Amino acid sequence: MTNFRIPRSLCAVVGEVIEGSHSTLDALYLSAGAPGPPPNLAHHSKWKTWLFQVGTDQDVDSLAVLGNILEEFMDVAPSDETDAFVNWLENRERVVDALEKCGLRYYRGGRVLPNDAAPREEPNVSRSIAEIYQPSSVEDLLLVLLRGLRRAMHPFTHRRKGAHSLSFDSEYDIQDLLHSLLRPWVADIRPEEFTPSYAGTSTRMDFLLPAHNLVIEVKIVRDRTHGKKIGDELIIDIEHYRRHPECKKLWCAIYDPKNFLQNSEGLKMDLEGNRNMPDGQVTTRVFVL
Repeated sequence: MTNFRIPRSLCAVVGEVIEGSHSTLDALYLSAGAPGPPPNLAHHSKWKTWLFQVGTDQDVDSLAVLGNILEEFMDVAPSDETDAFVNWLENRERVVDALEKCGLRYYRGGRVLPNDAAPREEPNVSRSIAEIYQPSSVEDLLLVLLRGLRRAMHPFTHRRKGAHSLSFDSEYDIQDLLHSLLRPWVADIRPEEFTPSYAGTSTRMDFLLPAHNLVIEVKIVRDRTHGKKIGDELIIDIEHYRRHPECKKLWCAIYDPKNFLQNSEGLKMDLEGNRNMPDGQVTTRVFVL
């Protein structure tokens, strides 16, 4: 993971050239992998501040986020011979110059790399993702998929004119998207397998990956009241999963699109870690999207 402190001068340029409403840019930054919630600031300072915060987060690949934010602006030009096209060329050159002053360069496809790490060739769009990126473990794969889940939703929620847009308003919607992203990579995915009984009840796992002794649990925060209860729900789930013989690792993805969770970091601290008891053990990781 590249943790690059993005200089404020570069953040300011990006914040000025990437235009849109609060809701549009919130969606762009979050889908690009910027950790939320968005800063509660005025429009003129919000985006540069948020981007600067990305570069100070040790758990975020800041250059990947920066590339994702810039990709559409840098790669999709307006129609030629229009005022918008001339303005785009000027702003694009501003970004190129700002990157160069920071020792960085943009490559088509949303890649921002240090000058001394430039690729030998431009990416071939006909190559499959498996040829371009081969994760070393299922955990590496899941990190990419979960952190990019908001980004994966974007083509479905912002479809071409005349096409029916999809929404992601339920846990089933999120589960189906994640399932489809996993299928090319993981051969044996078992949805909705039952767990051993705990406190007189049993529950169904969202996804069991038996070859990796890993379970994925997906939650969506429905409202503020549910946001206060979701930690208790997961504590019960963890006790169920801990007793399953093929669950040694539990990854919980909590989708909170309207920022109903009051203290997501506290929730993660309470739930993450290893639970080791005579009747089973599990190591839990939590991702708030």
